[in-house]
Amino acid sequence: MTEHDGLALRRVDPDAWRVDVTMQAAFVALLAGSLSRLLTYDARDGNTGWSLALYLVFGVLHLSGPVWAPAPWQGERPSTRHLIRLGLLLAVWVVLLALEPSATWCTMPLLFTGVHRLPVSFALPLACVLTLLVVISELRVASGLFNPNLVIAPVALATVVTAVLLHSRRLADRQRLLIDDLLRARGELAAHERRTGVLEERQRLSAEIHDILAQSLSSQQMLLQAAERQWHHAPDTAHEYVRQAAASAGRALTEVRRFVRDLAPLDLDGNTLVHALRALAEQHAALGIDGQPGSGPAVEFRVDGTPENFPEAVEKALLRVSQGALANIREHSGATRAVITLTCSPDSVSVDIADNGRGFEPARIPHRREARTRGHGLPLMESRARQAGGTLRVESAHGEGTVVSMSVALGPHDGAAARRPLPAQEAP
Repeated sequence: MTEHDGLALRRVDPDAWRVDVTMQAAFVALLAGSLSRLLTYDARDGNTGWSLALYLVFGVLHLSGPVWAPAPWQGERPSTRHLIRLGLLLAVWVVLLALEPSATWCTMPLLFTGVHRLPVSFALPLACVLTLLVVISELRVASGLFNPNLVIAPVALATVVTAVLLHSRRLADRQRLLIDDLLRARGELAAHERRTGVLEERQRLSAEIHDILAQSLSSQQMLLQAAERQWHHAPDTAHEYVRQAAASAGRALTEVRRFVRDLAPLDLDGNTLVHALRALAEQHAALGIDGQPGSGPAVEFRVDGTPENFPEAVEKALLRVSQGALANIREHSGATRAVITLTCSPDSVSVDIADNGRGFEPARIPHRREARTRGHGLPLMESRARQAGGTLRVESAHGEGTVVSMSVALGPHDGAAARRPLPAQEAP
């Protein structure tokens, strides 16, 4: 996520407009009350016309301010235009306060405007000045004995309002810091996952290259060196070594072609998972052992349930695990038959790859860091399943074959837009 995206996220407050509308409505109500008092009780005063004009200017300045001079976002310094607007508001209000004491009722919106968005160094002095002007105005129009509430009440009210607003400011600042930390942590996690994925893929590729090329080239080198030593003394033996080297090169070429085919998820490009798994079964059945068609295990594909389009990450993981399991069956199991079963249900999807080979002891599977010798190793399949949010289970015993199962639980919203029944022609 970019810095611009983070700033936009910090500025999005779904409740901010409610607060602004409430404050504007309160200002309109207070302004209407002041005008009502002016027209009802102070109409005989010769300054009524001037007061009405000032009230109109005061109202227009306050209500139109968010359009032409918006308040700063929290954590930002106020713009020059906003400070000019705030200064004009204060000047008009002070003149109104001198002409009409009822203008003190409009102090609350001004106090909110000054404290809610402005930096504390601006907000606190402004709140003190407003409170002092209200006290002076109240004392100026008071008659009779001194009423201490005329001083205490405005100060207490202003103190409470200022404290509440400053506290909300601090909470908002803490929330902004938490959001910044969350965005930074999410970015670091994404970068770490990318690095981990790159390292795992490099490890897989290095293991494949070692298995396919390094071992084959080493074997060919030894055979050719032996043929060179026997070339003059035992030409028939030398020719046999050369034929063995050529056969090794042919087997390596077949493996390289398989490796290149497996690198890209070409089986899913424009195809469904059912189509990809069926094509995978046909390819492995035709590939055979050492590049000889028909020499490998017979591979069958089955579907249990209603096929759907699942999330892309899940489909890729299911396909890759199936590829890895079939590669292990063909290279290590000695099986004559294998079955791929895709099981679909409303809340989960799984794939099972079973064979009738010699089997092994699952408890002796090496840890991924120790599995350096095979690119399609079980630790890598387990990693793929975990990255897709699923689990991998291996059941095997000597002489009883092997079953590799990957399952992924699907929540109500996992790929909801993509999960839909496949066309009838995709059903098995």
